Amino acid sequence: MRKYLVFFLLALASSLIIFSIDTASLPFIHNVELKMKDLRLLIRGPIKPVAPVVIIAVDNKSIKEIGRWPWSREIFGDLVKGLAEYGVKTTALDVVFSEPQSMGSDTALAKSLAKSGNVIEGYFFRKEVQDTDPESLLQLQSSKIIQIKIDPGVTSVPLVEYESLDANIALIGKSALSFGYFNVIVDTDGLFRQVPLLMLFKEDVYPSLVLQALQQFCHENAFVSIGNSGVRSIQLGKFTIPSNLEGALPVNYYGPGGTIQTYSAVDIIKKRLQPHELRGKLAFIGFTEMGIYDVRPTPFDSVLPGVEIHATAAANTLEQRFIIHNSSTIIAERVILFLLPLVLALLLGLAPSATVGFLAVSSVSALYFLGNYLLFSKFLIDLSLLSPLMALGLTTIGSEIYRSLVVDRKSRYMKKAFSNYVSADLVAQIIKNPDSLKLGGEKREVTILFSDIRGFTSLSEKLTPEDLVQVLNEYLNPMTLIVLEERGTLDKYIGDAIMAIYNAPLDVTDHADHACRTALKMMAKLEEINRSFSARNIQAIEIGVGINTGDAVVGNMGAAMRFDYTAIGDNVNLASRLEGLNKMYGTHIIVSESTKLLAGKGLTFREIDLVAVKGKHHPVPIYELMVVVDNKMKSTFDEALRLYRNREFVVAEQLFEELATGKKDSVSNIYVERCREFIAVPPPEDWDGVFVAKTK
Repeated sequence: MRKYLVFFLLALASSLIIFSIDTASLPFIHNVELKMKDLRLLIRGPIKPVAPVVIIAVDNKSIKEIGRWPWSREIFGDLVKGLAEYGVKTTALDVVFSEPQSMGSDTALAKSLAKSGNVIEGYFFRKEVQDTDPESLLQLQSSKIIQIKIDPGVTSVPLVEYESLDANIALIGKSALSFGYFNVIVDTDGLFRQVPLLMLFKEDVYPSLVLQALQQFCHENAFVSIGNSGVRSIQLGKFTIPSNLEGALPVNYYGPGGTIQTYSAVDIIKKRLQPHELRGKLAFIGFTEMGIYDVRPTPFDSVLPGVEIHATAAANTLEQRFIIHNSSTIIAERVILFLLPLVLALLLGLAPSATVGFLAVSSVSALYFLGNYLLFSKFLIDLSLLSPLMALGLTTIGSEIYRSLVVDRKSRYMKKAFSNYVSADLVAQIIKNPDSLKLGGEKREVTILFSDIRGFTSLSEKLTPEDLVQVLNEYLNPMTLIVLEERGTLDKYIGDAIMAIYNAPLDVTDHADHACRTALKMMAKLEEINRSFSARNIQAIEIGVGINTGDAVVGNMGAAMRFDYTAIGDNVNLASRLEGLNKMYGTHIIVSESTKLLAGKGLTFREIDLVAVKGKHHPVPIYELMVVVDNKMKSTFDEALRLYRNREFVVAEQLFEELATGKKDSVSNIYVERCREFIAVPPPEDWDGVFVAKTK
């Protein structure tokens, strides 16, 4: 029973891990999922569309007979008139006439469009800001979506928004029945799998070429419902279009280029078709000739003409042949994600060997893939493929690891995990009482120490890589030993910087005091290191230390296979900011007020400023932990700081000047400059003495 329980727990953990990965929407995982779903389309193969949708192509045949593109607009007008004469119900242009050709040509095309009376003109949004003819913009407004239901409390519509567009010139635009943009959306792997039906422009919602063409073809106005999460539905008469929350429709491709019935434009112009061949059709005019059409790679075809994407989406709607991925399928995915690993765990528990276990996971995976494919091919139900298979794989790996490690070596594992960055006595406590260690993360009061080498970049430029590594090791090794001696936990090295935690993972009494004494020992040790460097003609180094005490979340932030015991939170960030402030004040150790209040006796602090550090809105008092104690200097500085904050800048400047010149105090030097500035230009009445740090 214990084995089954462990296997079931491993299955549950695997499902939770994969669920977390799903929630994180990692690009690599998402791209693999897309490729696996594409495989279902390729296995299904091409199918014949039955919707009355056709493509009128400016193809190789048309170019050879009529001439190179661009054609004169009289010829394009003949194409539009020809379609009307053939009885095409609605014509959609996957082309924009954004520049005038000639008055005669433009007028001829406009007359042809007006005479046809059934043409949806295309345009496209662009990210680059550019001027657009106000008359063209005014024409465009007639096409915006009017029927929109927005739930109460919705403050923004999560649609793709553009600030500029390429519209048809006003002379041609005035003859259109309506307008629709022909922008498409590319997935993260570079393939086109969806068509955006709705976009925002100047706070209005506009339809795509597909949606606008369908509105005119069906003689229905689209009704859009928008909730807190995004687009809830798009209703077009009797048709419900299942867009996603961003108003995009997944395209159910029928096959590679040419699967949609396609006619050469020249055959329309020269009246070569049967009289009723195009009657009642929805026609999309676009380009398929290599070199002039927009190549759109799709799961079926790496060079699919863009016009075929629009035609496919329109045919999907008229046939109601949609890929179904909605709230119901998402719930089903979650159930499968947790149920399949549990079934596998039962089979693995029954399996007498790893070989039989491998056969079990292979069988369950194959059955799921087959079931997933059948649901897609028969009912177009789009269920995740990768996530359940990953959960099955993770369950198998975990179960086999447990199978091979029946006897848990917990103490050895913990010693190996912590001995490199926790003092020996703490490791002993962990092994003796492992229940005192919370690996999952907990909130507790800790003291965080950051130290960093000043001018490390300039030092690195003067040394060979080998010498640089040696210098860095000579510095980091003794500094790390000091951290461990003071019962700290070495969190990590960040280049030449050190991060240490005190009071985690186990309780450390007087943790703030231990951190402060670590900093003082570091400064003393640095003198020895610099003497060694000087003897070898190596540049001396300076360090800055920042210390803060407060609540943080601490725990194992990595995975069970590799510990990364660390602390996160605002108080960790503050410690890092304090370390950085040493550069500005010319100090070595800066601590927060909370650390100063909790530190033990025998330490000398002086308040040096009230600072709003980068990333925090409320000011915090900061203190220098004095390496060389000079009580007279500290007393004079305290008095000067009091006068400064009382706006007695003249007297304060004199005291600060005395310390800056006599004691070579860099902090006082900063205040001399501030006093002079405030003497020249007094601060406002509500000045509170806070200095705002603009950098880290």
